[in-house]
Amino acid sequence: MYPPIEPFNVGYLQVSSIHTMYYEQCGNKNGLPIVFVHGGPGCSFAPTDRQYFDPEAYHIILFDQRGAGKSTPAFCLEENDTEFLVDDMEKLRVHLGVDRWILFGGSWGSTLSLAYAEKHIDHVLAMILRGIFTLRDEEITFLFQSGTSYIFPDVWEKYVAPIPENERDDFVSAYYKRLIGSDETERLRCAKAWSTWEMATLQLKVNPENILRAENDTWALAFARIECHYFINKGFLKPNQLIDEAYIIRDAKIPVTIVQGRYDMVCPAKTAWDLYKQLPEAEFFFVDDAGHSPKETGILMKLLEACDKYKTLTP
Repeated sequence: MYPPIEPFNVGYLQVSSIHTMYYEQCGNKNGLPIVFVHGGPGCSFAPTDRQYFDPEAYHIILFDQRGAGKSTPAFCLEENDTEFLVDDMEKLRVHLGVDRWILFGGSWGSTLSLAYAEKHIDHVLAMILRGIFTLRDEEITFLFQSGTSYIFPDVWEKYVAPIPENERDDFVSAYYKRLIGSDETERLRCAKAWSTWEMATLQLKVNPENILRAENDTWALAFARIECHYFINKGFLKPNQLIDEAYIIRDAKIPVTIVQGRYDMVCPAKTAWDLYKQLPEAEFFFVDDAGHSPKETGILMKLLEACDKYKTLTP
């Protein structure tokens, strides 16, 4: 990765009467605009996320989505859906005076990048996507009901523990009821169990550093509440919407690079393959010794290669 850098500008953008978005600008303010779209939903970007991009070539833009990171109010579910987040990205683009930018998104960041591109294709220069996620029923079921549980049975036992046996036919609904409930102790217990489960399954080998994130009460509550809110509402998307409408990206001849861990237990590889079939001109890379995380060497190298490839594009 490129060396650590500090932003040349930070700001807060009022995107509604309730929500304020935190954003940063790094690198070359006259460079090629690229926007980092973080995962979750309910996660946030980290300082290391600035380091995918050549700071001499890129105008690097990072932001925290509604309710996440430094955006306020924390873990707020009101006025928080995919359409609002797409609109927030467009407000940020206009606010910063950017005409067209490259979208860089992994996991839920790939979801939001696809949703943005399919609505605002005229302002998209290229797309770098990792660990594709489109919030179809089969994808949510795989991680939170039956699928990943067969690979991580030991961690799965801790995930199911807060939920009574008579509610285990629908874990997302059972968790949602508790995560938005009034019992603060139960809410935090469920937030940590939900977050620990996903953090444990991110990489091919369980990384204790990922699991430590779930120990932070505020982080766990934001991550679990917002994520569950989106999942129970199917991402506020029509069934198969992002795959079906990918023709918009193809018709516009937008360059796309897709990087997918073969053994991704969070966002199974079938989704990336389904998207690729709709975008056959895209660069597609299966990383055969990786799971979901961009920390894994093979995935990281492909992302860096893509960023270096696209830095010569003309805005």
